[in-house]
Amino acid sequence: MITEFESLKAYNTFGVSAQARYFARFQSIEELRELLEHETIRTNKRLILGGGSNMLFTRNFDGVLLKNELKGIQKISEDEHHYFIQSAAGEVWHELVMHCISANYAGIENLALIPGCVGASPMQNIGAYGVEIKDVFHSLEAININDGSLRVFKLDECKFGYRESVFKREEKDKWIIVSVTFRLKKRAVLHTSYGAIEEELDSMHLDNVSIKDVAKAVINIRSSKLPDPKKIGNAGSFFKNPVVPMQVYRAIQEKHNNAPCFPIDESHVKVPAGWLIERAGWKGKNLGNYGVHDKQALVLVNYGGATGSQIYDLSTAIISDIKQKFGIELEREVNIIA
Repeated sequence: MITEFESLKAYNTFGVSAQARYFARFQSIEELRELLEHETIRTNKRLILGGGSNMLFTRNFDGVLLKNELKGIQKISEDEHHYFIQSAAGEVWHELVMHCISANYAGIENLALIPGCVGASPMQNIGAYGVEIKDVFHSLEAININDGSLRVFKLDECKFGYRESVFKREEKDKWIIVSVTFRLKKRAVLHTSYGAIEEELDSMHLDNVSIKDVAKAVINIRSSKLPDPKKIGNAGSFFKNPVVPMQVYRAIQEKHNNAPCFPIDESHVKVPAGWLIERAGWKGKNLGNYGVHDKQALVLVNYGGATGSQIYDLSTAIISDIKQKFGIELEREVNIIA
């Protein structure tokens, strides 16, 4: 059923008020295909919504918003070293992570507590604490918006990059992801050297570290730094960590000898955007009902009643300031719906 002028406040983790001109939800591929044949959907612009955790509505959406509510997780095959786990795109990402941990499927424990749904994970190539989706990805199924046909995308076809994929570039707005299959290990290879994971694990006084322990450490770290969207509106990290030429980093290092970086190749490094924003004085900036989180400078927050355009304008001001002070232009990670 297609409804009109649906409020989207409950469907975005920023909690900003906005309306969709048309709104429909689907719980099966058959329902999706029927919707795609509807004249209202064929003749209006479309937006696919999962958990609403990586988007900012700056105004009402004058088109059709399709909410993905596909559910189901299953092991579809295994080989000597791996389990192949298929998840419907509408599943909550963190719930998939915990399901895999309980079954001892290893590989995505570092990605615990990332908000959003499974279908968004390959679009964004989500990542945290040294692990990205591309490291555990096997394939996905997607429905063509124009003709309803189903296509399987393999790893190389997705063209994953840093918070990038083919679905954000040349295949943007052409497909609706309906399932994702992950290649998870039978024998865990733990990634604990990134960020504060080792320190957190040490504080837990464990004899033998398991994937469940790593997930617990990640959950503890994220919970201590990141606000719960159910309590304070936010979309997690608002900006990407910029990759810059070595000479740009060295220019920063001359003024800030403790400037952190992560090598990418011989001539480029990744500089933490949160560090840049904090050094520029934005961390904890309070503008009444919105601002920058006081524990994590990467996170812009809506304390209640802020508009999407106010939060967007704040991000623009931060981008401009970082460009002026460091010569680096930050890129938004959150999708702006304007």
